[in-house]
Amino acid sequence: MDMRDAAGRWDALGSRDSSSRHAAMELIHQEVMKRIETMGPIPDPQSSSPPAMDDSLSSDLNALLAHVLMLSKRCPYEDIRKKCTCLLQKVQDVGVRIPRPVGNGPSRFIPEKEILQVSKLDKRIQSIFEDAFAVLGRLDNISLVMGFHPQYLENFLKTQHYLLQMDGPLSLHCRHYIGIMAAARHQCTYLVNLHVNDFLQVGGDPKWLNGLEEAPQKLQALGELNKILAHRPWLLTKEHIERLLKAEEHSWSLAELIHVVVLLTLYHSLASFTFGCGINPDIHTDGGHTFRPPSLSGYCACDIANGNGALEEMFGNQQVSELSGEVEVLMEKMKQLQECHDEEEASQEEMATRFEREKTESMLVVTSEDEECVPSRDVSRHFEDPSYGYKDFYRRGEHVPTLRVQDYSWEDHGFSLVNRLYPDFGQLLDEKFQIAYNLTYNTMATHQGVDTSMLRRAIWNYIHCMFGIRYDDYDYGEINQLLDRGFKVYIKTMVRTPEKITKRMYDSFWRQFKHSEKVHVNLLLMEARMQAELLYALRAITRYMT
Repeated sequence: MDMRDAAGRWDALGSRDSSSRHAAMELIHQEVMKRIETMGPIPDPQSSSPPAMDDSLSSDLNALLAHVLMLSKRCPYEDIRKKCTCLLQKVQDVGVRIPRPVGNGPSRFIPEKEILQVSKLDKRIQSIFEDAFAVLGRLDNISLVMGFHPQYLENFLKTQHYLLQMDGPLSLHCRHYIGIMAAARHQCTYLVNLHVNDFLQVGGDPKWLNGLEEAPQKLQALGELNKILAHRPWLLTKEHIERLLKAEEHSWSLAELIHVVVLLTLYHSLASFTFGCGINPDIHTDGGHTFRPPSLSGYCACDIANGNGALEEMFGNQQVSELSGEVEVLMEKMKQLQECHDEEEASQEEMATRFEREKTESMLVVTSEDEECVPSRDVSRHFEDPSYGYKDFYRRGEHVPTLRVQDYSWEDHGFSLVNRLYPDFGQLLDEKFQIAYNLTYNTMATHQGVDTSMLRRAIWNYIHCMFGIRYDDYDYGEINQLLDRGFKVYIKTMVRTPEKITKRMYDSFWRQFKHSEKVHVNLLLMEARMQAELLYALRAITRYMT
């Protein structure tokens, strides 16, 4: 069953009407069994010379069964999950090997039961998941992990829908191709695969997927913008913008270019979130399932590597007992800083000096994983110049210039430019930034009634500081008080080279905090990074226009 031809059947599974879902499921059930009959006798896996099978038929059936497996685990409707589980069992009973999930849930870092428990306990999340499933026909692992924070997830999905599916300057297939280009810069195979599938679904030319050189010249011309924004956005100038807008028959319009930079900055930052939360491949995609039988042993090497049950809990409990007091120390620092605010304020000269010191130090914070990563051909074919990446500029005598927010800010400049050239989208973006920045449950680990605004501001401003962005009214001395070196290493890696994030790095920061709080941190990092990149792109466009 061709996925596009069968779109109506899959789509109907997202209906809130149970009879519509039941009818669609019956059609899918019939199609699966019909495919199996078409294949003829099922070969005996024990036979030394099993009969030859049509590879295309087998491949189509496998893709179909992988989709059914995904529905059995991820559909927000229990009736469909049960029917898909029964269908897979029936397929297995007639001798056809069925797929099983690989890995332990949506994330390598967070226990599956903790992620999936959220929608069972929160009716709002269940409703958001149902809406997302109705639109996309799937619940991807990113959405499941973001489900810890329903207010943010709802806005994120609305923004994604507007950006990728609603009327806009760019064609649908170009939007997904630009998403592929952006995600590939950080070797994010999860996002690349997601958008390769979507690109084909909306009628994109498969030849473009052979490499950037196979795409139209107009898209190839975005290669330089893509790499500068991903790794050194402060180097972007109005000349870069002019080359894209005045390329004769390959020229972009201003409205198209705004759509482009929003897509690029979104998927660079979403790659950070994907790696930072250890997102696993979705069940129905490559790497998300296998047709190999499970190992006989209850534990295998992959279970241990991915943190299976008892081992993880044993070491987790040990860490908590060793680190008791970590949260209280941080809360006490916040209290002391607030008291200092009330007593005296540093001079503007001292504030500027502290910013420059923090910016310099942020360039020198290195990770233990700081060796070069060589991207695979599968990913690097989607972008140019694989060797171009983030470098520690102070080591090489280079300098990141300071962008003062009073001279160019999202609120006073970027927002209006986006809204003018891409109507209504500036408002959606602004809401997304605001929700991430202001999101709070007034908790820290087990403590209730805590004002976390100082900590959230320190994290946001530290990321902007790494990009050379300065807030004149902020005392950057607070950053060293609130963010320890280990946390800074994690932030730097997440924002600059997210492909190097490991489970050990995720586990090592804020070890007494809940997974939901760490996901909140990653949302802050993602949005702060996106806004920083976007500011430099929009400033360059503004300079070109003036």
